[in-house]
Amino acid sequence: MKKPIQSITLILAAIAFALIPISCTDDEHDHDHAHADGHEHGDHDHSDDDHKHAEGEEHDHGHEHGGIEDGPNGGRLLTTVEPHLEFFVTDDRKVQITSIDEEEKAQPIGEQVVKVIGGSRSNPIRLSFAKQGDVLMSDIAFPKGNDFPVVVQIKNTADSETVTEKFNLNLVQCPECPNKEYACTCDHEH
Repeated sequence: MKKPIQSITLILAAIAFALIPISCTDDEHDHDHAHADGHEHGDHDHSDDDHKHAEGEEHDHGHEHGGIEDGPNGGRLLTTVEPHLEFFVTDDRKVQITSIDEEEKAQPIGEQVVKVIGGSRSNPIRLSFAKQGDVLMSDIAFPKGNDFPVVVQIKNTADSETVTEKFNLNLVQCPECPNKEYACTCDHEH
């Protein structure tokens, strides 16, 4: 009598396995993978501009960004955080972080916590910041050199998530505007 029960169990398992779809359609599951080809997908579209917020892209907070923006001191405006922050390299190669209001004017720095890593990839320098008047000022200066990558880590408060901005810090003076290349707003390659 065991043989028929085992046979029925095997047959039922085979039928159940055969009913499992080999591939699924968009409506059959939730998924988190990205689609680089920009095709429609269910009730949303995965285009090249979706789900990104990199340097020079638009975001919704009342104004657009067509490229690099400069701040009131001639530094680079970091627009991925609210309020925006200006990243400015001083003459003594220290970094000054200034909070910028909606009218793009300097305002007193709030509770922001900023860290910067830059310089040579094999021997990076780490800058910490302390409040100095209405701005944050780095504890040390960047080493010699005029063109190297930087990573800026920003927290609006000590408990908030870290927002990261990466760009190339080119300290050469732009020949067409008053800013250094890292904050240049001209329409040429940086």
